[in-house]
Amino acid sequence: MRPVAVLVGLPGAGKSTVGRLMADRLGVGFRDTDADIEDRTGRSVAALFASGGEQRFRALERAAVRAALAEHDGVLALGGGAVVDPATRTLLRGGPVIHVDADVQEVLDRGDAAAGRPLLHGDAAARLRELAVRRAPLYREVARVRVGVQGRSPAQVTLAALAALGLHPAA
Repeated sequence: MRPVAVLVGLPGAGKSTVGRLMADRLGVGFRDTDADIEDRTGRSVAALFASGGEQRFRALERAAVRAALAEHDGVLALGGGAVVDPATRTLLRGGPVIHVDADVQEVLDRGDAAAGRPLLHGDAAARLRELAVRRAPLYREVARVRVGVQGRSPAQVTLAALAALGLHPAA
């Protein structure tokens, strides 16, 4: 695995925000597999879910994660559901994986929890709670470290994540 750090966690946990800040602090590139999928297909994640369903999206996601792990040597953020795929979990095991752990209410309090997230349409709170219960053991399975976001700014989460992995900001 080439990335210096890989971020996993619930949709809306702040993986992309923290990932960009980490990359900036380390002087490396940032990559997001959801953005990779959108760039490759020319369609949004929501449109891909609507047209092909979750199973088709997960196949695209699996390929995007595999490619990013092989090619990218900076900070990588995965989509919230990437860990549901057993092959992806196998690829992540033993790597520098950080679980960006946000509680459901904190994600909901950000106000745009369901925006662009097809699995959160409808009752976003209930759907997010369901995802949290199902995915928590999967995040724990692949993560080397867990960094909670509760009561922390993105900059504070970034510093905690860097420290947890023993990474030092570029001079």
